[in-house]
Amino acid sequence: MSSHHVVREKQEPALLVLGLDNFSDELLGQLLEWSPTVIVTQLTAEKVNAYGIKIDWVIANEVDESLQSDIKLMPAGNDTLAEAAMKYLVTYNYPAVNIVTDELQLKDYLFYIDKINMVIFYGDKKIYAVNSGFSKWKPAGETIELLSDPQQFHFSGLENIEGNRFKTTHDGFFSLQFEQPFLFIAEDL
Repeated sequence: MSSHHVVREKQEPALLVLGLDNFSDELLGQLLEWSPTVIVTQLTAEKVNAYGIKIDWVIANEVDESLQSDIKLMPAGNDTLAEAAMKYLVTYNYPAVNIVTDELQLKDYLFYIDKINMVIFYGDKKIYAVNSGFSKWKPAGETIELLSDPQQFHFSGLENIEGNRFKTTHDGFFSLQFEQPFLFIAEDL
């Protein structure tokens, strides 16, 4: 007897591919497992196509029709490529997006933090925004990096290594408390 899963549109996080130069094929495969909406740039479209991945949207002013059929155009206008994609995803009520990038520009995502769940994959890091009171279970010795300087910062289950880098002290939960509305943190992949 086989099991059948019905995947509804927007059930899985969309995949925004802004850069693939420093990203593992295996992890890309995991992000594609449930057939997400795939959004690429003109620069990443050829590489994504070469992997045999179905592209839904290209952020560009014109589409190269020779890549695949049925690719839709997402003009960026005056926005950055990331902003154009985020506007589209929020407008069409996507609950989440995985973003693969070679250049980390957190300012492109600030406006959208409270509108869509996002995970940014940059190099060997997984980056996401958290609210004060955030806690997560991690094994001992894992590294967590704060990507901004929190005010009134308190933590448990972590020890400071240097600057904004911390290491989990034991298998179990670590937690973060701070003043501002959110904080970007990075974990090693």
